[in-house]
Amino acid sequence: MSDHNGSVLAYIGDAVLSLQVREYLVSKSITQAKTLLKRSILFVSAESQADFMNHLLKTNELSEEELLIYKRGRNHKSSSIAKNADVISYRVATGLEALWGYLYLEQKHERLEQLWKKYREYVD
Repeated sequence: MSDHNGSVLAYIGDAVLSLQVREYLVSKSITQAKTLLKRSILFVSAESQADFMNHLLKTNELSEEELLIYKRGRNHKSSSIAKNADVISYRVATGLEALWGYLYLEQKHERLEQLWKKYREYVD
């Protein structure tokens, strides 16, 4: 399991998820900047991420290892403050980003793609 703390995993996970979202939206032939931004918010907002993470938790779709990584990200003490989300949603979203970062850094690309597909279906 990765030795990185939850904050580092979330930092990487945020970048990976942002790139996935951008590639996905462009693949749908969306070209207007305003539309791209509006649609990307559906994926990258703390509220959306927390909703999806709560869905994964309710449906027991994570392995024990993935659940530990999520909790590491969620529970990491952060100096940043949620701008557009309540504290609980922000922390749950940080846990999701930590999971994304972990899967990416551990090169668990197939699992990352499975979860990304579920997320797309959940949002769309």
